[in-house]
Amino acid sequence: MRVLQLGPYPPPHGGIQTNLVAIREYLRSQGVPCAAINLTRHRRPDADEVYYPAGIVGLLRRLLTLPYDILHLHIGGNLTTRLLGLGLVCCLIPGKKAVLTFHSGGFPSSPEGQALHSKTFAAFVLRRFDAIIGVNPEIVGWMQRMGVDPARLHHIPPHGNAVLPAEHLSPRLEVFYRDHDPVLLTVGLLEPEYDLGTQIDVLGNIRRQLPRAGLVIIGSGSLEQELRHRIAAVPWSAHILLEGDVPHAITLKAISDASILLRTTLYDGDAVSVREALQLGTPVIATDNGMRPEGVRLVPVNDVANLEGAILEQIASAPTPTIKCTPSPENLDSVLRLYKSLRNPLVS
Repeated sequence: MRVLQLGPYPPPHGGIQTNLVAIREYLRSQGVPCAAINLTRHRRPDADEVYYPAGIVGLLRRLLTLPYDILHLHIGGNLTTRLLGLGLVCCLIPGKKAVLTFHSGGFPSSPEGQALHSKTFAAFVLRRFDAIIGVNPEIVGWMQRMGVDPARLHHIPPHGNAVLPAEHLSPRLEVFYRDHDPVLLTVGLLEPEYDLGTQIDVLGNIRRQLPRAGLVIIGSGSLEQELRHRIAAVPWSAHILLEGDVPHAITLKAISDASILLRTTLYDGDAVSVREALQLGTPVIATDNGMRPEGVRLVPVNDVANLEGAILEQIASAPTPTIKCTPSPENLDSVLRLYKSLRNPLVS
């Protein structure tokens, strides 16, 4: 059996990237060949069976010529027409089994998710996959409402790698952390669903009581320029560092050294950065999406006052032991068993 992973490949490091790489590394450790195709704008030379095709023609050439039995597509965010078209192509390649992991944990309850139904093009495409993995039960239930055969649906949470933090921060982060206390940190995409404006606003309130407080935002995305303009417009802009993408080990160091990791989202899945923070003993304050790990302090969605109160209470409280979530290979083994069952229906 040979497997082809299709999705965002690091760098930068995010939840989907971490899960994709974890699956790939686990398969190879089990003697299963596994290549990967990067779908993002980030380009590198092809190496070690990781491919960076330029444009749709290059992507189709790889899909049609690489040797594999199982194609595993990873999707996050919205189900755009472009992604649905790619999904349909994956399902139509002769002789291949197509698997989809949908990573957008809160999508079913979002306006976009609520607008879809079993007679839409999205539902038609979803029903073409041989298997669909949902990162939480809500996604699995939503897929059933789209008409996907329950026998093809699987709830398998994503995996977070236990990577050691770097010994030192990058120079810019080092200076910012030295000059600010507490340091609030957020790690994620610069996209509307991450509700970063709430964090920018709440910092101004926090600094009235904690004048050395600062906010670091790590990640990239379509809102980068808009966020830079928004940050520049507030009086406390000098105390916000929009750092962009940084190497994963340095991100982990930033999480480890931060006072609090913030995860404010309008909708969200099982965020890997949250689990990484818990592993490193960093307190986490996150919006309640119904699936946060134990040990996370929950706040309502898009609520500046509640977020401010939670931050101030966390800073004022005496440090308490953080419940740590050590990654287990169980979910990776579940993915491998799924692949084997598609190759041989008698395998369970």
